[in-house]
Formats: sequence, C-alpha cells, structure tokens
Amino acid sequence: MNTKKTILITGGAGFIGSHVVRLFVNKYPEYVIVNLDKLTYAGNLENLTDIEKAPNYIFEKGDIADSTYIQELFKKYAFDGVIHLAAESHVDRSIVAPMEFVITNVIGTVNLLNASKEAWKNNFEGKRFYHVSTDEVYGSLHDGSFFLETTSYDPQSPYSASKASSDHFVRAYHNTYKLPVVLTNCSNNYGPNQFPEKLLPLFINNICSNKSLPVYGKGENIRDWLFVIDHARAIDTVYHNGKTGETYNIGGHNEWTNIDLIRLLCKQMDEKLGRAAGTSEKLITYVTDRAGHDFRYAIDATKIKNELGWVPSVTFEQGLSLTIDWYLNNKAWMDKITSGAYASYYEQQYIKR
Repeated sequence: MNTKKTILITGGAGFIGSHVVRLFVNKYPEYVIVNLDKLTYAGNLENLTDIEKAPNYIFEKGDIADSTYIQELFKKYAFDGVIHLAAESHVDRSIVAPMEFVITNVIGTVNLLNASKEAWKNNFEGKRFYHVSTDEVYGSLHDGSFFLETTSYDPQSPYSASKASSDHFVRAYHNTYKLPVVLTNCSNNYGPNQFPEKLLPLFINNICSNKSLPVYGKGENIRDWLFVIDHARAIDTVYHNGKTGETYNIGGHNEWTNIDLIRLLCKQMDEKLGRAAGTSEKLITYVTDRAGHDFRYAIDATKIKNELGWVPSVTFEQGLSLTIDWYLNNKAWMDKITSGAYASYYEQQYIKR
C-alpha cells in the first residue's frame, strides 16, 4: 500500500518526462507530483493538457542549474523523492554547444543531489533519488555484445560525456553520503510527443510533407529502440521496487539499423497515407555522417526483467504503428511545434494577467 508522498519530477514537460508525470499523476492519486521544467525548446506543457488540472499535480517553472532556486524548492515542498529526467539530450546540439550540456547535465544534477542531501539530513527512510540516464555513456559497440550494468563507461560525444559525469556524481553521493539513489540507463526512446529534431517524428513529418529524409552515412548505425510508454512503466517499477544503490539497464529488445528502420517507417507510412508502395522510400537522401557517430548501442535488460519483472509490452513494429497513428492524429500538435507557437502555452495557462 502506497503512503502519501511528494515527488519531484524534473524535465516533466519533455518527451519522456511528460509520460512519467502522466503515469504517476494517474496511477498514484495519493501522491503529490511536482513537475519542474525550465521550458527550453523541447519542454512543452501541451504534452500534459489531460492532467494539468489534476488535484495532485503542480507545475513549477525553473532551472536546475540555479542552486538557490533548487534549495528553496525543496524547502517549499519537502520532497520525499526525486525522479531526475531534466537534461540536454541531443547529440548534434552538444557538438555545437557543449557547455550548455555541462551546465544542465552536470551542475544541475549536482544541485539536485546537494538539495536532497541537505533536505533529508541523513534521515533517508522513505526517500529516493532516481537518476535517469542513457546507454550512450557506455560508448559504441562494434561486435555482437551488449551493454551490461557493469560495462565500463566510454562516452564518445559531449552529450554522453556530460551524462556519464552526472552518473558518476550520483554514485559518488551514494558512496560518500549514503544518499539513497537508483539509476537507469535506457536505449533510444520513441513514441508520442517527441520533439521533431529526433529521427522518427522528423521523418514522419517530412514524409507527410514530401520532404527529403536525411540519413547519416550509409544508415548502417544500429540502435535499440524503446517505446516511451514502456520506459515510463519501467521508471515506475524501479522507483518503487529497485534496490538502493543499484543500476538497471532498460532496453526495448529492438535492434535496428537506421536504414532498415527508415524503410519500415516508409512502408507503414505509405500504407497509412494510402500511397503506392515505395513512394516514401524515394525521399531518402544520404548525408555526411555525424562527427563521433557511435556505431551500435544494444542493451541487455536481463537484470530488470529477472529482479523486477519488467519487460517491454510491444514489439517495435507495434510501437511504430502506434507512434505514427499518434502523429497523424495530432497534426495540430506538430504544427505548433514546428512553427514555435507551442512556446506561448505557459504564458496563456500559468501567468496571471
């Protein structure tokens, strides 16, 4: 039986965060869920219109890099737990502006760790700091092996280096201060509400508009794809049942080369749009490969399955079909994102005039 808790979810207006916020608000009405988001380009409160008036939901606009603000927020709400998803996460952006990733992903995480340590004052009963990370911290695979929780870190981009650093700080605070932490490292997420700089929503939108589909290199890079709703389920499972101090890898058991994934996407899009087979594939164009482009990520999710009983609920083909349907049925959402109009939602809904 769950007792009343107040949980801070950082980055809760983002892609993965909004699905986690929705799950917790709906599943645990006895909890108070505080969603903290800076509302940068990828944060969109329209992702949460269905639960924004729920009695157990609160939104706070703020920056995890502001240590004074974070300390005051912990005093205001007396959090019992933190689920930390807020992060700069796009590799291409990290190559152009690495310091933004250091500030948010490293300094922001340490600010949250310090605030948790101070607020809980070594009385850690019933408390939990959950840090959500990525499989990219492990580097790149070039053989048939898989990332395990014990795989050595070998980050290859400024983004993955910043996330690796934040992971190390979380573990250090557990080892040094006994802060009750858990960590997860996940594979590539896909699904509804994803900002269209990422591959699937970008290509779905481009196919609808008959624009080119830019593929890095020869499209041979391999990724393991995780349906975002399954990821939210896994976060729920780990938050409530994971062992303190442990790391759990979360994967979708869905390895695809980029080009095979894109061809499957084109096939499903042609079927759903009533176009002749092969129409969308003609939009594929090959572009110069990205600097530091890791060849393959693949997660072994045996630990979370065996210890906590979590497994993905859909195949990639099923999840992809559901994802395409969502974007085709939510064209207004995509139009607001691509036009920038979504950014005004906070002012419309939350600022008293």
